[in-house]
Amino acid sequence: MTPGLRAMRPLAGVLAAMGLSTTGSRVSTVVLPWFVLVTTGSATQTGLVAFCEMAPYVTAKAFSGPLIDRSGPRVVSWSTDVASCLAAVALPVLHAGRALPFWLLLILVAVIGAARGPGDLAKEVMVPEAADRCGVPLERATGLSGVTERLAFTVGPALGGSLSALVGALTCLFVIAGCFALGSVTTVLALPRGMGRPASAPEGEPGYWRRFGEGWRFLRADPLLLTVIVTVGITNALNAAFQTVFLPVWARESGHGPTAIGLNSSVGGVAAVLTGLVAAVVAHRMRRRTLFFVGFLVAGAPRFLILAVDAPLWAVVAVFALSGFGAGFLNPILSAVCFERIPRQLLGRVNALGDSLGWAGIPVGGLLGGAAVAAVGLVPALLTAGTAFFLTTNLAGLRPEWREMDRRRSGAEKQSARAKDTTPT
Repeated sequence: MTPGLRAMRPLAGVLAAMGLSTTGSRVSTVVLPWFVLVTTGSATQTGLVAFCEMAPYVTAKAFSGPLIDRSGPRVVSWSTDVASCLAAVALPVLHAGRALPFWLLLILVAVIGAARGPGDLAKEVMVPEAADRCGVPLERATGLSGVTERLAFTVGPALGGSLSALVGALTCLFVIAGCFALGSVTTVLALPRGMGRPASAPEGEPGYWRRFGEGWRFLRADPLLLTVIVTVGITNALNAAFQTVFLPVWARESGHGPTAIGLNSSVGGVAAVLTGLVAAVVAHRMRRRTLFFVGFLVAGAPRFLILAVDAPLWAVVAVFALSGFGAGFLNPILSAVCFERIPRQLLGRVNALGDSLGWAGIPVGGLLGGAAVAAVGLVPALLTAGTAFFLTTNLAGLRPEWREMDRRRSGAEKQSARAKDTTPT
């Protein structure tokens, strides 16, 4: 390995591990809902599967921050990938032995979700340190991590949709398990020991609950971060209903099948990847707030509306491409803002709380989406959710806190905020 490549190894390792595990997760978002829908015909049970994955995901992520800050994100990353791999392998093995009742499927899905929460957070927390080690600007590193996620969002649904059509949904779970296993191996081999963790624990280090409280006090004292969390939380819930219920039901009722799910998601993912590459190069020179809300405008409501009007498949694909173009700017901007505003030693616990609160609506979104389709039908549910998405993002943009998004926060400001916000009251 040349010196130049060796110098980039930490960031490349984080991005590779992130890409592999996220690909596995995205394959499962197509495979599991489709399997339940075609075997039971129930939109409600399809939403229940999404709930049983995402509720443990959000809960485990919320409480994992102090553990990640104390034990180190590298250890948490590879160990949770191993747990996800084992649970994913158990599903097809038990199904082949006719020993997979629905309640056990829900438990194994919950195990995958509970492992993915801390695992995803651990990889996210390692990005700023990897950027420092490699001498890469923070916006560029977050842009690259956003591109990596979007690539996984592209490859995962396409792989899940095509393999579900060719070999069956549960067979695809071996692919999911393989992604998690490779992610674990990559973390162990590519990342230095102690990544993101102090070389030694200081004497008298506070306990778990005190560290948890420090993260909460910092978060509640930052109006911009709280406003971001509320906005993202609502849109995530609507996206969960769309991805886990509305899109599969549309695919079945339109006759396009699971291949259309993979096609639409992949086209949107390709567009988001291209936008993410642009963001990695030029986002640090652009006004974040304007870019953020324009991205939300085209990434959200149009997807709901195009499925509601019985448009031809080419028009649906075009709207998903436009949506991906807007979505590609969102995560790099949000990540850069969070990493700038949160002191490095608090990243795990603050990001854990922020991410879990922002994702808290996802389990409910799947359940409500299934209930809405069962109660009023697909088209009214799509129109209602699309309208709610449009109003949420546009009304949120009127709040004054968003002006802070365009101001880069210095390290001295972050340290001052930490000293003030972690002081016991």
